[in-house]
Amino acid sequence: MRRDATSRYGSFAILIACSWITMTFSHEIGHLIGGWCGGATLTGYSVSPWRLPFSLHNPDPNPMLTLWAGPVLGVTLPILAALLIRQSWCWFVADFCLLANGVYLALAWWAGDRFLDTPRMLAAGVAPISIITFCLATVALGYVRFRADCIHVLAIDAQEPSE
Repeated sequence: MRRDATSRYGSFAILIACSWITMTFSHEIGHLIGGWCGGATLTGYSVSPWRLPFSLHNPDPNPMLTLWAGPVLGVTLPILAALLIRQSWCWFVADFCLLANGVYLALAWWAGDRFLDTPRMLAAGVAPISIITFCLATVALGYVRFRADCIHVLAIDAQEPSE
């Protein structure tokens, strides 16, 4: 049975929304877990999906752990969920998170805003090569996988001839 355009685009929009919420939540939860594991004191946070989430730690005795935990768990948690659930929609979300976390770190570096993760990572002493490596790996793999996911969701099923 062929899916009409409304169904395909509707599914795509829902998946993008779910992916954004999952990405922002898992990334910020990563910062919260990293801060907790590193002995940081949480002074404020928000994980609301309708605005950019944030977490503030002060003092933070191990800012590298707190900062790296965001993108690392932001990638790892959705991939682990996809491995457990084993559904194509879940891989769509996980692949979005993979791509988005790498793109975020790269764009945050380019933007240079002192409140974004990458400038804070550099200020905390994270080696630039480790950020570059993370960005290259996640963006390259994430792009290839997410592109294939998008094609799959938006494709017209070829089981029936087109009219």
